Amino acid sequence: MFKILVAEDDAELRQLFCRVLTRHGFQPIGAADGVEALQVLERDYIDLIVSDIMMPQLDGYALVRGLRDSGNTIPVLMITARDGFQDMQFGFLAGADDYLVKPINVNELVLRINALLRRAQMVADRRQTLGTTTFEFDSFSVLTGGVQTVLPQKEFLLLYKLVSSPGHIFTRQQLMDDIWGIDTHTDPRTVDVHINRLRDRFRENQDFEIITVRGIGYKAERKHEEG
Repeated sequence: MFKILVAEDDAELRQLFCRVLTRHGFQPIGAADGVEALQVLERDYIDLIVSDIMMPQLDGYALVRGLRDSGNTIPVLMITARDGFQDMQFGFLAGADDYLVKPINVNELVLRINALLRRAQMVADRRQTLGTTTFEFDSFSVLTGGVQTVLPQKEFLLLYKLVSSPGHIFTRQQLMDDIWGIDTHTDPRTVDVHINRLRDRFRENQDFEIITVRGIGYKAERKHEEG
């Protein structure tokens, strides 16, 4: 069960977020400000932080900046009543991974949390192996038969997502949300273009293939060994 730290000085809103997260299978831990959030981080392993910006004692900007300066890469979803571009920019420059403006749609909150957790897991794994093929996250490269192929970022992330869960079907929208981001205005058919490029690159690969599931999306499957 993922532990989510909710740093929000509005007690009613904090309790609402915690109730929603509990209903969706998360284990939320509330904090009334940045200082209390740091105390929680010292005693508990936290998978993701949902943080308001305007909080007493230690605000969201300072909280996230301090974490990043210390090398902590925990995903952070910032929440604020400010919808100006500059405020959003400050949030991302401080080290936030995503941003939501109040009033919050709790369903969107859950979607964004799930997307951030999936991305964090992809990064944490760093390497995947199928048969004799190795997928290296740090270098965006695929190594097979002694040959290394370095891919464009989006192509690699898409392939890495698929091979991390062989046999699992991902819809185009899921792939768009995870690789391009929930707020992207990119046409979902862009996924098809990238898939076709990947198929061309790895047509001769003996370890995996990308399968189209008509009307749904895509999956990666291990190739069966012959003989």
